[in-house]
Amino acid sequence: MAHLTFHNYEGVGEKNKQDYWYSQAVRIGDRIECSGQGGWDPKSGDIHQDINAEIDQTFENIELNLKNAGGKGWEQVFRVNSYHVPMDGEALGAMVRNFKKWMPGHQPIWTCVGVPKLAQDAMRVEIEVVAHVP
Repeated sequence: MAHLTFHNYEGVGEKNKQDYWYSQAVRIGDRIECSGQGGWDPKSGDIHQDINAEIDQTFENIELNLKNAGGKGWEQVFRVNSYHVPMDGEALGAMVRNFKKWMPGHQPIWTCVGVPKLAQDAMRVEIEVVAHVP
């Protein structure tokens, strides 16, 4: 798999690599695919208790993850998959607000799913993205 390069940002990214044996992002040619990111503090791993703050932090973590893997950030994202506990108007509103903030020049494709549980008990959102990096 020499054509793939795996990336993990400092803090939670490196800790999850060691503890759970997975990477935060993979570079495949002109694409970066990111594993699900949550609203954790990237240094401490603490998750915000307010859903709006948790979703805002998740978007910031994705920006960090993309840049750590050699991308420019949200401006290159074309696909978003989001998972929510619960799926409600407040969560959707926070997602749309962040889409407009981080991607004012384009609208990605998006799959949004309500799920009963995520990897950590405190998590209420997890977002995966794919970016095109020419």
